[in-house]
Amino acid sequence: MKKDTHPKVYLAKVTCACGYESELRTTKAEHLALEICSQCHPFYTGKQRLLDTAGRIDRFRKKYAGLQK
Repeated sequence: MKKDTHPKVYLAKVTCACGYESELRTTKAEHLALEICSQCHPFYTGKQRLLDTAGRIDRFRKKYAGLQK
């Protein structure tokens, strides 16, 4: 097997906006911050919850408010 062909693997700490924390192996970084995870995603929890991060829904409505006829 050739040397130096595999990427470096980190033991990353993953934190979600809901407060869930976990550790996993990844090649991306040593710390990952998520907005949504399996602990708070509606598909896994069965609860429909609207997440409005940084006013995205309001910005969308303002942007396309004039297009409705």
